[in-house]
Amino acid sequence: MLHYIDHTKMGRGSHGWLDSHFHFSFAEYFNPDNIRFGILRVLNDDIVQSGQGFPTHPHRDMEIISYVIQGELSHKDSMGNSSTLKRGQSQYMSAGTGVTHSEYNHGAGELRFMQMWIVPDKKGYQPNYGDYRFVWEDRAGKWLPIASGYGNETSTAPIRIHADANVFAAFLSAGESIDFKLEPNRQAYLVLLEGDANVENIAMTERDALEIIKQDVTITTKNFAHLYVVDMPFEEACYKAKYGDEGRLNNGA
Repeated sequence: MLHYIDHTKMGRGSHGWLDSHFHFSFAEYFNPDNIRFGILRVLNDDIVQSGQGFPTHPHRDMEIISYVIQGELSHKDSMGNSSTLKRGQSQYMSAGTGVTHSEYNHGAGELRFMQMWIVPDKKGYQPNYGDYRFVWEDRAGKWLPIASGYGNETSTAPIRIHADANVFAAFLSAGESIDFKLEPNRQAYLVLLEGDANVENIAMTERDALEIIKQDVTITTKNFAHLYVVDMPFEEACYKAKYGDEGRLNNGA
């Protein structure tokens, strides 16, 4: 099953210095029918103006991954880590028993990045941080493994998280196609970060998303496509809450 999410119908947060698209309920956006997708709890598409950012704030018991689309993301945390990441690079923070951090745009232009929270397989992990400066070409025409659960020994992803999830990015040039295959009893959440895409006859534009449930898909672009996808276990309770016992869509995106 496929469920298309139009970015113009997503939750929004606009504060001058910050413009956000909320894929799931977050901050001032609350929709009881759109709390999460399986273990994916938060996915925010944030644009932060130059010289602005998120002051020091706490997190706990959540696996947090940020992926930079444009600009520079500067991070500092209570574990003593400090870094600045650019386009196509990613950072990871396991909040565990508790951590504080800040995120700022110290660059000259806008910062756009995806902030993702994944529910860990248990609470109480020791806090941890890591980042990875991926080579852009490693996602050209193919899936680049960004992050994966510790138990997935076949994955080449350099970022390891405390959850059964796999995160990938890809960049397709004009006229290219790519398949995304799911293992049995899995689901995935696909975001078109930039460009255009056609997925099994569903036309997607920049910032649109697609829920992929228990099926493989082929993604084709006309001009170009920058893609981001999270693969995770299929969760029947979440599926029924949105689609009903017979798999019919009960509520709009």
